[in-house]
Amino acid sequence: MLKNKLSINVKTKLRLLSGGLAALGIFLILFTVYPIIDYEYASRKRFPRLVSPLGEQGRSAIYSKPLGNYKNLSNWSSEYKIVPLTEGGIEKYFLSIPVLRIKDAEVYVGGEDLSKSLIQYPGTARPGQYGNTVIFGHSVLPVFFNPKNYMSIFSTIPKLKNGDEIFVNIKDVLYKYKISEMFEVEPDSLDILDQKLNDSYLTLVTCVPPGHPLKPRRLVVRARLTEI
Repeated sequence: MLKNKLSINVKTKLRLLSGGLAALGIFLILFTVYPIIDYEYASRKRFPRLVSPLGEQGRSAIYSKPLGNYKNLSNWSSEYKIVPLTEGGIEKYFLSIPVLRIKDAEVYVGGEDLSKSLIQYPGTARPGQYGNTVIFGHSVLPVFFNPKNYMSIFSTIPKLKNGDEIFVNIKDVLYKYKISEMFEVEPDSLDILDQKLNDSYLTLVTCVPPGHPLKPRRLVVRARLTEI
C-alpha cells in the first residue's frame, strides 16, 4: 500500500514537472517570437520598404548565407567595405537620443566591433558638415534594451518618430538633428551611404526586426541638422 502511494506521488510530481517545463517552454517561445511578430505588423504601417537593387534573386542569395556574428559590421552585408581602426587616425565622438535615454554613447569612425561602440561608416560626412553621417548600432530583443550596452543600444530605435531629436557632441561642439524620415532597406542596399550635399544629414542604421536571428532588413533613421 505504501509503495502504491509513493508511486502515485512520484507520478504526480513528474506530471507537474513536465507540465511546468511545457509551460516554461511556451512562455519562452512567446517571449522571443511575439516582439518579432509585433514589430512586423507595426512596421508595415510605419516604415516604407525600399526594394533591393539586386531583386529577388539577390535577396535569396543573401538569406541563404550561413549566419555570421552580427556584432561585427562586416557580417551585416557583403557589400560593406570595412576599414580597420588604426592607432593614428582614430576619431571618437558622442551621440545622445534623449527620448530613448541614450546619453553620450561613443561613436568611432571606422572599425567593425559593434559590441564596444557605435560605428560611423568610413568615408561618410563628419557630423555638422554637408553630406550624410552614417552610424551603425547593434540591436537585440527590446526587453533587453540597455542604453549603456552597445550590444542592445539600438533595440528601441523603432520607437522613434519624425521630429525626435538626436544630439552629437564632437570635440566640444554640440549639433542637434531632428528626425525627418524612417524606412527599411535590404541588407545589400548601399543607397543609405549616399552623400546628399544640400544639407547636413545624420543616418542611424540597425538590424530589424530587433532580436530576429536572420537579421533580414535594416531600419534607417534619417535626421537633418537644425539650430539649437
